[in-house]
Amino acid sequence: MACRELEIGDLVNELQLSSAQQIALWADKLRDMSAMGLHFSKDIYDQQRYREMQTMAMEMHALATGDSLESLEPLRDTIYARPCPFCTGDAAIIDNAGRLLLIQRADRGTWAMPGGVLEVGETAAQGIVREALEEAGVRCAPERLVGIFDSRYHQSQSRYHLFQFVFLCRPAGEPEEREPSHAHETLGKGWFAENALPTNLDPNHVTRIPHVFRVWRGGEPFFDH
Repeated sequence: MACRELEIGDLVNELQLSSAQQIALWADKLRDMSAMGLHFSKDIYDQQRYREMQTMAMEMHALATGDSLESLEPLRDTIYARPCPFCTGDAAIIDNAGRLLLIQRADRGTWAMPGGVLEVGETAAQGIVREALEEAGVRCAPERLVGIFDSRYHQSQSRYHLFQFVFLCRPAGEPEEREPSHAHETLGKGWFAENALPTNLDPNHVTRIPHVFRVWRGGEPFFDH
């Protein structure tokens, strides 16, 4: 037990997390352990303990984020019942003029690459193609993997641990752009040169977009060391 505590403590120091982020990280670990336990355990008493652990994770998340426990309750059987980190993907679409496509998020008003949670039954590349079409109305063709990013190291505002796949893409198809099917998720979109990016980039994308342009110029894919 002492070794486990030391491992978590070392991780917290390495990431230089705020108190709220530390609580959210511990809560997400409890979420993962409780979900795994509920999935495999057949003993009714163990299942009860794992459900209590799940409730504790929800209470800690509410404390860390300021969300009410009532607002998290509908997520008990979906988000909190799911073990392991979540996989998400972003489409880094660069046109022939060297401009990157960004969408303005409706929830926070910040600018970001189109993307979202990957779905069962699709590859990571297929997922980002779908997200670009849904959020920006742009068909794209993935060409290279920019990298796999751990959300804990990239200023993510998500309360959950994410693995983020970013693919370098080019616009594809005719017509190139159309009305997005999920327009309610965005306030707008635009094409931006590397030296003319919006000032209000989503924090989670600030550290990743430089890798997009680095790989676009021929650099190697990124992963968190």
